[in-house]
Amino acid sequence: MLVLFLLVPVLVAVLLLLNVLLAVHRPDTEKVSAYECGFNVLSHQVRAPFAVQYYLVGILFLIFDLEIAVLYPLAVTLYEVTAYGFYVAMLFVVMLTIGFVYEYGKGALKFTDHRSSINRTMLSTMQ
Repeated sequence: MLVLFLLVPVLVAVLLLLNVLLAVHRPDTEKVSAYECGFNVLSHQVRAPFAVQYYLVGILFLIFDLEIAVLYPLAVTLYEVTAYGFYVAMLFVVMLTIGFVYEYGKGALKFTDHRSSINRTMLSTMQ
């Protein structure tokens, strides 16, 4: 195990360093174009900012996706689980439901027309 904990970080560091030193950096039009979210790149900027709602929906998706992964073993062994296991699973589902209702109440799932945090007037003066 010690070899594993020493070898893997060293190997990762060496491979990352080789990538930085030897990789060719030639951004073309497709690399700097809008990517899936539909935002255009600002004045040769590779990373375009986009709304926080995308991150929140992604995080909520991961949480509820992991919920299914946690509840699947319970569903498979439901006849062998005691009442205590069933109540623990129901408590888990209730806590996730309360969190979902809280997020919905805070407006995390509501999208607005503001697609980025950059002021539109500032963009028009830059171009």
